[in-house]
Amino acid sequence: MRRLFGTAGIRATYLKTITPELAFNIGLSIAKYVGNQGHIVIGHDTRTTSPLLSLSVASGAMSGGLNVLFLGLTPTPVAAYGTRKLHARTGIVVTASHNPPTDNGFKVFDEHGMEYTVPMELELEELIYNVNNNYYVPWHKVGNIENIHLVNDYINDILEKLDTKKRREPKVIVDCANGTAYNVTPIILRSMGAKVITSNCQPDGFFPGREPEPRPDVLNYLNYLLKDLNSEIALAHDGDADRLSVITREEGFIRQDRIIALFAKLKLEKHGKGLIISSIDTGRVLDDVVEKYGGKLIRWKLGKTHEKLKEHPNALLAAEPWKLIDPEWGLWVDGIYQAAFIGKLIIETSKLDELLKDIPDYPLARFSLKVDESSRDKVYDLTTKKIMEHYKNPIKITTIDGIRLDFEDKSWILVRKSGTEPKIRFYIEALKSDKLKDIVKTIINIINKVTSEINAKIKHLEGVESFL
Repeated sequence: MRRLFGTAGIRATYLKTITPELAFNIGLSIAKYVGNQGHIVIGHDTRTTSPLLSLSVASGAMSGGLNVLFLGLTPTPVAAYGTRKLHARTGIVVTASHNPPTDNGFKVFDEHGMEYTVPMELELEELIYNVNNNYYVPWHKVGNIENIHLVNDYINDILEKLDTKKRREPKVIVDCANGTAYNVTPIILRSMGAKVITSNCQPDGFFPGREPEPRPDVLNYLNYLLKDLNSEIALAHDGDADRLSVITREEGFIRQDRIIALFAKLKLEKHGKGLIISSIDTGRVLDDVVEKYGGKLIRWKLGKTHEKLKEHPNALLAAEPWKLIDPEWGLWVDGIYQAAFIGKLIIETSKLDELLKDIPDYPLARFSLKVDESSRDKVYDLTTKKIMEHYKNPIKITTIDGIRLDFEDKSWILVRKSGTEPKIRFYIEALKSDKLKDIVKTIINIINKVTSEINAKIKHLEGVESFL
């Protein structure tokens, strides 16, 4: 059977894979999975298909005996928070996160608000593929549905948790990508004491303001807006607000590895020592900072760092680029909390640029190759083979998620298949810009040779413009 779950939940094109029937079967199967009793929290993002799919999930869940706590339009972090807050057996949010508006999908949470682990996903997938009449409960056990408004509770709990002491009033631009955080992140930051200017904060499932993925090229306009509006920082979400990107007027787009390293530094300073969990695609800056402040670093699969929290419940942080889990707040990825935490820092201390001064910034390239889905695996296999033939002497090879090659000069290359889109992703870091450009150009040449050899058409090669 083809896997439904990818890197982070289920995601695909509407009516190609994602259908109302699938949504119903997911709801029914989740009910079966948790024992056909209790509550399920359901929310959805701003996509045009999300209300339909969320109600389809609700119908399936009620058919299987679950009582639905329906949040309606809500950020993914609020749905995860609500699952724990409302003592539900499970939770689900209908979202395709940063994918195009044609897509949709599902993220599922356990009773703690943590996304399902791979073993849980596999068990649920088996139930979905084998839906039958035995999943239904009789008429007198069918669940009900209740509309729940949880945003204010979430906002108040974050404000109480962070307890910000206002010493500055920074001017902050908040870009919500026409997504679900439009009435959450701006309110939290204003309440903390920042002067907030909003951009793309009208919810719209067509995402007319910009692409929902908060990449540097997508957010380039914020560099000009920061200068024109004399603001010091911009905080940009994806469509469902589990991601956050940071741009400052002085430095521009701040690499996510440096943001993670800053959080790690603050956690290690607070606790003295501890474990930091990160995804396989984080760079050398994190190694340097964690080592400097007496911590230990573990890398794991992209989108699955929460799995390591089950093994290491005392870990101080689990993070990947754009995404952060702070166990002191909750066991879910939360871009809104991340924005609020940064807000607290700059309101209580100084500009983010000042706080990042001792966090190294090594040259890094990230880009994606989009090819026909039917040829992606072959392109990936041949490309990684030729890269390993060209770079013959890595000091470490890691294969937990794609192939990562680490070299003696501290440069590294990671090639992995996206778990949410028909793309191959490339990550390259080096201590010097010239070295980085040489590696990028070599890999692009390899890509061109491979796709030419097997006649695979490149649909899009994004993120490499500055290296060509």
